[in-house]
Amino acid sequence: MKTSLDKEEKGAGPADRKSGGPGSALSRRRFLAGSAAMIAMGMAGIPPVRSGPGVPRREASFCSGPGGGAVQCLLCPHSCTIPPGGRGKCGVRENVDGSLYSLVYGRPCSMHLDPIEKKPFFHVMPGTSAFSLSTVGCNMTCRFCQNWQISRAKPEDIEAGYAGPDEIVERALSVSAGSIAFTYGEPVVFFEYMYDIACAAREKGLRSLVVTNGYCSIEAIKKLCGRVDAVKIDLKAFDDAYYKRICGGSLKPVLDSLVEVRKAGVWLEIVYLVVPTLNDGRGEIGAMSRWIISELGPDVPVHFSRFFPQYRLTNLPPTPVSSLEAARKICIGEGARYVYIGNAALAEAESTYCHACGRMIISRKGHMVTGTEMSGGKCNHCGAVIPGIWREGKG
Repeated sequence: MKTSLDKEEKGAGPADRKSGGPGSALSRRRFLAGSAAMIAMGMAGIPPVRSGPGVPRREASFCSGPGGGAVQCLLCPHSCTIPPGGRGKCGVRENVDGSLYSLVYGRPCSMHLDPIEKKPFFHVMPGTSAFSLSTVGCNMTCRFCQNWQISRAKPEDIEAGYAGPDEIVERALSVSAGSIAFTYGEPVVFFEYMYDIACAAREKGLRSLVVTNGYCSIEAIKKLCGRVDAVKIDLKAFDDAYYKRICGGSLKPVLDSLVEVRKAGVWLEIVYLVVPTLNDGRGEIGAMSRWIISELGPDVPVHFSRFFPQYRLTNLPPTPVSSLEAARKICIGEGARYVYIGNAALAEAESTYCHACGRMIISRKGHMVTGTEMSGGKCNHCGAVIPGIWREGKG
């Protein structure tokens, strides 16, 4: 099926690329200006990290040397073969004299204290705050990226000082965060930094949350699941062609990651951004919902999120609320117990209902919890156990 996207792709000629207008390539000046604004906003209220000589360099994990000085990165399904001096598709892993290094270890470009519901996690310590951070870089190229200032930036495009794992944990504790969330950009590309922070956080009783596209090798997912408490994966479509064309990836590795996280016993939630004409077909939503129930079970929360035009996908309208409500109805009809709507200010569809008695047990408005009818992870009305992580700390 052809959509308005076909017209956009064909119409982006040299004149459009120079203009920096909607649907065109961004000028470097505009890109860096946007990056600076995003990073400044993200650092609001958080003291700057230190910079200068002596900042350690970290050798990357999940790689092999195919010979000739080239290195193959095995962190994600791209499996980039990187020549000396080259970088992978993510832009933040570089071959230095035959060894692969992370260029962003200890270099957060954005840090903020967020409501945990903003991630979104709806079944993880509701009403608490998550100390959220990211480095630059991403291993996908989503045309609708909402954090493109971070994801498309190169390490040399920004001034990011050094903050080691222990320092990040201390910062989180100093602002009374209940958890540390790896978010904004793509945490997979700063895997080593994320993993070390998660280890340090666990020692101090802080939980670790990952907000990811799920485009990661199974080996890396398994290692990560041994140290983090909850993972939210963006399932961008239930169609491989969409992944290839719109996101620069493929579907199966994401499905494999979902299964692996669930199998590891780590708390899992899913977000599906509903994009008009591209991934909002009822057949696709139904097939995805059946797969979730079959492979992951009915207790995994599913969030249908509203699309707004941005970055390189500006010629489509915001998702009609009716499309979101239809998707939610289909998913519930297939057997999912906890299905939400995000970015649409629908309090009823943001609230949590007991799967046993149907009563509201967590009421929400926006990113705020406005009331709870739960105790000890159970419904106050009928005593049913509600799946999730309902307390702070380890365990």
